[in-house]
Amino acid sequence: MDEMRKKSNNLSGTWWIMLSVVTASVMTLGARGVYVELDSRMLVILRAIGGIALVCVAMGVTPQRVGAIRFSSPWLHILRGAMVGCSTHLGFYAIGQMPLATATVLFFSAPIWTTLFAPMVLGERVGPRRWAAVLVGFIGVLIVVRPGSLEIGPPVFAALGSSALFAAVLLMSRKVANRDGPWATYLSSVAVTVVLSLPVTLPIWHVPVSGYGWFLLAVVTLSSMIRNIADIQAYRVADASFLAPLSYMRLIIIAIAAYFWFNEVPDAFTWVGGAVIICAALYIARREAVQNR
Repeated sequence: MDEMRKKSNNLSGTWWIMLSVVTASVMTLGARGVYVELDSRMLVILRAIGGIALVCVAMGVTPQRVGAIRFSSPWLHILRGAMVGCSTHLGFYAIGQMPLATATVLFFSAPIWTTLFAPMVLGERVGPRRWAAVLVGFIGVLIVVRPGSLEIGPPVFAALGSSALFAAVLLMSRKVANRDGPWATYLSSVAVTVVLSLPVTLPIWHVPVSGYGWFLLAVVTLSSMIRNIADIQAYRVADASFLAPLSYMRLIIIAIAAYFWFNEVPDAFTWVGGAVIICAALYIARREAVQNR
């Protein structure tokens, strides 16, 4: 019975993570497209405001699916929302400033950061094999950014900072979502993001100037909400080690789309470094599954 339940959960998790992969790719591409007429800070706050509006619509249209919105641990929601907001600001800035495939590869370092944070946040013991995988993962990061041959500026640090914060969010998400559900978890994150973003957006406040810009903003907002809900649901029902290989399909989708839309061609260092990072992250996920068993 336990084996059947696990297979059922992993099958459900597969559908959720594939939905996350597609919508996260659409969000990334839309963010780059609208960047020509919208500052990344404005994109973050307008996306968050739109997310709140979408949750309100969902509550009115399908209240039985959304369920009761509750916040049993308000400070936990606020802390997680603040990290989501900072991660989003850094991530959208990186998306607008560097090749999409390179930014995506650096975002994939999140499991490596998770392993680094686990002893401090969860008191979890990390063995020498996983520490070795972390070291290999950071070697992959160095291959991508190539210190000395590539200018390492704010976009690179923004991408890595976004990934590190997202890793901390992942450590908190299951606990918050299991208590209050995915909709409350998402709503608190976008509400805190709005409050956090006001000081940096009010002095530069502006909106898209074209219908195309508004369309891309709507695409980013809707795909972002679906991606967040799908991520939360996937990691609630399925094993992270099972989901990890599927999530990396996002790099292929973004690389192909960026080539046709933005004429971006990832270099060999991006692919090699990306492969090293992904292999290290997969090994970390596998070791975690073995430890759990």
